[in-house]
Amino acid sequence: MTRLYGEQHRALQDRFESRPMADRIEDIAVKTEIGADERAFIESRDFFFLTTIDDRGRPTVSHKGGGTGFVRVVDETTIMFPSYDGNGMYLSMGNIAGNPNIGLLFMDFEKPFRLRMQGVAEVTDDPALLSSFMEADLVVRMKLSELWMNCPRYIHRYQRIKASRYVPQVDVETPICEWKRIDGMQDVLRPKELDHVARSGGTIGIEEWMGRVLTGDEKA
Repeated sequence: MTRLYGEQHRALQDRFESRPMADRIEDIAVKTEIGADERAFIESRDFFFLTTIDDRGRPTVSHKGGGTGFVRVVDETTIMFPSYDGNGMYLSMGNIAGNPNIGLLFMDFEKPFRLRMQGVAEVTDDPALLSSFMEADLVVRMKLSELWMNCPRYIHRYQRIKASRYVPQVDVETPICEWKRIDGMQDVLRPKELDHVARSGGTIGIEEWMGRVLTGDEKA
């Protein structure tokens, strides 16, 4: 019995004569528990890509970043990670609230190496869980369905240069996101953000912010 393939996959596998290979890969690679090696890799990451499904059945892919180890393995079938302040759209969190099926892709571009996971998630504001992550708005807990390692073919090698200055750190005030300083955004900011803008040097024009983005300025 397959955990991954439906009729549409089988049709393509049969067309390209890859069904035996696909079955062998599933037999060898797909796991339903997180082992020691997978745990070490997951907890060594400072980013991953998250796929969620919206209310119209459309997939959404997001980059999620944090400090090393911000994704935590709770046990052999459970992980959790924080949802930090973003753009106020809450697309990923809202999607999970409506459809709990999610996918995660963990990458190491330097080796290269990648690990895929999928499972069923819930979004929680449990104070005990929130307190375990600095500045988290919400926490996601996912029950694992499957995980598997992909081969490194087609992964280009990139080198990590510097961590984002927006990642929460102990005893360091997290800077306000620079686009929230744009003058045209001030009427929709929350009071605490308006105060932070004032303490950060006031407003900037959208052209200035876009210039930083397009030139790769770390203050963007």
